[in-house]
Amino acid sequence: MTEKKAPLSNAEKQKRYRERQKEGGKKEMRGYLTPEALKCYQLIAEQTQWSDSVILSNAVRLTYAAYKNGQIALLNNWLNKHDL
Repeated sequence: MTEKKAPLSNAEKQKRYRERQKEGGKKEMRGYLTPEALKCYQLIAEQTQWSDSVILSNAVRLTYAAYKNGQIALLNNWLNKHDL
């Protein structure tokens, strides 16, 4: 007679998923978006079909690239000028 394993609860599945992501070197980040940022997020998601994680990762990488190339002030001014 074989015994069946009890199915995992949603909390257990989420915990295992988070552990696998950490093992893969990923870090979870959370925050709240301003209405302007949410509008930008929605446009990016629609046009690229990227997941939340890809959008966030690319946003951080692009911001860092602007910073390293001395363009962070230019980027910030452009965002402010266009109410984004």
